[in-house]
Amino acid sequence: MAIREIIEIPDPLLKQVSTPVTSFDEALKTLVADMLETMYDAPGIGLAAIQVGVPQRVLVIDLQEPDPDAEPEVCTAHGGEPHTHQPIKRNPRVFVNPEILDPSEELSVYNEGCLSVPEIYAEVERPARIRARWQDIDGTVHEEEMDGLMATCLQHEMDHLEGILFIDHLSRLKRQMAIKKLEKLRKAA
Repeated sequence: MAIREIIEIPDPLLKQVSTPVTSFDEALKTLVADMLETMYDAPGIGLAAIQVGVPQRVLVIDLQEPDPDAEPEVCTAHGGEPHTHQPIKRNPRVFVNPEILDPSEELSVYNEGCLSVPEIYAEVERPARIRARWQDIDGTVHEEEMDGLMATCLQHEMDHLEGILFIDHLSRLKRQMAIKKLEKLRKAA
């Protein structure tokens, strides 16, 4: 496993439409393992293969929600006083050749961010519920009804497979403001 570089706007690869996966081999397993390691390191909750420069229809998601069954841990990180926090439950999911079959008419709004558009967040409206179909790392087909953050995240990552970024859902003015803010942050760094 290796941490790969995450490409950022304005890299033209991010506008490329990804190709379907046809070979469920060791190369795919290595790509997925690297993507998960890269996503956790970033840190993020979703990553599409194109974001690490591979134009294939592969994405990984892990909402990394608190584990209600685990004992709270004492944390002394960040140089502060010891405090407790709920450990995170990892539940990595792999989606190969995903598709949305039945988006709801009901919409939900979520304040989205993206590892390829760092430090920028904006509210994006998407279908609140979806039925999705995808293959796993071995090529087995799955279908599932999703809502909430999982539905939002899957739609966000699937946009990457079509060369669409979350800022493309914003008005022209808001998109320009987001890009200018990112440019300022980069100059300051």
